[in-house]
Formats: sequence, C-alpha cells, structure tokens
Amino acid sequence: MAVMASGRGTNLEALLEAFSPQNPWGEVVLVLSDNPEAYALKRASRRGVEAVAIPWRGRKAFEREALDLLRARGVDLVLLAGFMRLLSPGFVEPWYGRLLNIHPSLLPDYPGLHVHRRVLEAGERETGSTVHFVDQGMDTGPIVLQGRVPVLPGDTPETLERRVLFLEHRLYPRAVRLVLSGMAFPPGEGLKALLGEAWPRFQGLSPREKPLYLRAAVLLSVWGLGGLVPAAFMGQGGEWA
Repeated sequence: MAVMASGRGTNLEALLEAFSPQNPWGEVVLVLSDNPEAYALKRASRRGVEAVAIPWRGRKAFEREALDLLRARGVDLVLLAGFMRLLSPGFVEPWYGRLLNIHPSLLPDYPGLHVHRRVLEAGERETGSTVHFVDQGMDTGPIVLQGRVPVLPGDTPETLERRVLFLEHRLYPRAVRLVLSGMAFPPGEGLKALLGEAWPRFQGLSPREKPLYLRAAVLLSVWGLGGLVPAAFMGQGGEWA
C-alpha cells in the first residue's frame, strides 16, 4: 500500500500502526507528499517507511513521478489521507477500485472544504466521516464505510474536527480491511447481471445504503447462495427487506 498526504499525517499514523511490516493484510511501503514540509513524511521515516516528497510543479509532472514510484514499488492500493490535490482522470482511471479517500462528513452531504463550519451553520445534530473509492469527481465515489459522531452544544469547528478525526483513526483501517478482503468494491457490470430484476431497485438506494447491500451480495455468493441474491434484494412481496 501507499499513502498520499499533504499535511500532519494523523490518519497516516493510524494506517502505519494498523498495517505495519509483516501484517498479513498488507503493509504501507511508501508515503508520497506534494509538500516537502509535511509532517506526514517525518511520521513515515520514523517507522522506517520510504517517504518521498514530490514538490508541486503542476499536476502533470507530479502525477507522472507518483505513478512511476507506485509501479516501481509494486503498490496495489493507494490511500489518500489529507492529500489536498485533485487527481486527474489519467491518474484515477487505472487505479479505480484501488484508490481510497477519507472525507470528514457523511457523504454525499458536505463534500469539499470547510466541512465542520458548514455542519455547524446548518444546525446538524450529527456528523461523521466517509471512506470512499475515488472517482473523477470531488468526494463523489462509491462509499466503502461511514462512521457517525454527535454534534454537541457549544461545539466549534475545532472541537468537532477533533471528534471526527478520532473517529477517522479507527474508521480508515477498518475500511481498508474491507477492501482487501473483497467485501467492498465499486459496483460493476457483473453486479447488474447478478441482481437481475432487482437492479433498478438497487439503483434507487442511497449512496449510504448501497455498500451494505453489496456486502450482503458478496456473503451470499461466498456461501454458495448466489442464486438467492436477487430475491434477498427484493424482499417480501417485491419490496426491499
């Protein structure tokens, strides 16, 4: 695995702890940053993980060098952890399904920047974090896993950020394990055939519900009950269970 980070690297620290060398799930072998001053690079170096700064000279140059390093190190999963640049379609497409990001809101609500301030201004009673596959949009890819925390009276953007960040340190490793175990994946063409007449109903699910139903389909297939997937998705009387 490789992690791309631009700043402090607290989520990186959680990933390095969860996926240390000799971990049967896999290990982080490379940390990349567009910011030579990022503290994330020091966190990686302290743990003996290769840390490379690629000073920003434009997206094309950065991505070319990053892709070369990912190939050279045999990386098969890339984790964005506070990486503050948008990646081009030329980077995302070949890595789709193997490129994850964590965002500090309950997507699809509050994509983009200044999330905690916007959550407070809207009077929300809860917020959270989302791990999702990266696609060509901003925070729009299929959801892998979400976690929730309350918004408390008297919260400021700073206190809310700390609460969400504590959640993220547990959430991101769990999401990575789901992907590595094959229990989380972007919907593909094979799924449409598997669901049959239930496909339109699946399409009508919210982005938060879809990953739960996808994991149910995987489990049924693993248990040799793939033929039950369409019926399970339809529920009793043609309605969702």
